[in-house]
Amino acid sequence: MTVGTLFVVATPIGNLGDISRRAVETLGKVEVIAAEDTRVTKRLLGHLGLATHCLALHDHNEREVVPRLIERMGRGESVALVSDAGTPLISDPGFLLINAAYENAIPVVAVPGPSALSAALSIAGMPVDRFAFEGFLPAKPGERKRRLEGLAAESRTLVFYESSHRIMAMLEDLDLVLGPQRQIALAHELTKVHESVERGTAKQVLAWLREDLNRTKGEFVAVVAGAPTVSHDARQSDAVLSVLLEFLPTNQAVAAAGRLTGEKRNALYQRALELQKHQTDS
Repeated sequence: MTVGTLFVVATPIGNLGDISRRAVETLGKVEVIAAEDTRVTKRLLGHLGLATHCLALHDHNEREVVPRLIERMGRGESVALVSDAGTPLISDPGFLLINAAYENAIPVVAVPGPSALSAALSIAGMPVDRFAFEGFLPAKPGERKRRLEGLAAESRTLVFYESSHRIMAMLEDLDLVLGPQRQIALAHELTKVHESVERGTAKQVLAWLREDLNRTKGEFVAVVAGAPTVSHDARQSDAVLSVLLEFLPTNQAVAAAGRLTGEKRNALYQRALELQKHQTDS
């Protein structure tokens, strides 16, 4: 018996006009749609004039549902995997189903389309030749700060998803951990009626949100500039400064570092303040 196919189908992230003709055809021809939330998917199907059967597949039932779907595909039925919005598996369920399909020699086919990740990157005005997608940061403040500390030296552009009830705290931590000069593009409600992109430092973007708390509602993608590349000479200066600051007042440490490294006093003084702030925050 010929096995079925698992189609991974991207759906709109806000504007229903973004769904592709191929996605509509696929959702209409499969025997069942594995949906993150069947209520959301049924609304989309209603808009498209489709009545394909939906089955819930989410983080809490994936281990239970996957074997049933694999069995159905093994009998020749085809399944479409969708998330509530955008491309499945990007911070959404489906990992277990995809791997189970491969393990059972079931074809897996992408039906590409909308993605909040690629949409935000395309309009952020940041370098995108290299980037790191970090998804959602931890909800707990301590864990979130530790995750950001681990990314502080990352030179690639960073991309985060965030929810409305944590966006303010996230921006505060970005300012605290990554520093006041790091540039951010905050994409809000992409492709929807009130879509916006606000660019600036974390403090500037926070101020923009606080001007109108309605701006904090909805979904966010934060695109954060990577850390500036530090030269070997700069790392040496930091090492010298760090040691001197342990034993001398700031002005004396800066003067001594200048004699030892040949660096200009103003640059060393500014770096000393940054090193002291980092040590205090840690």
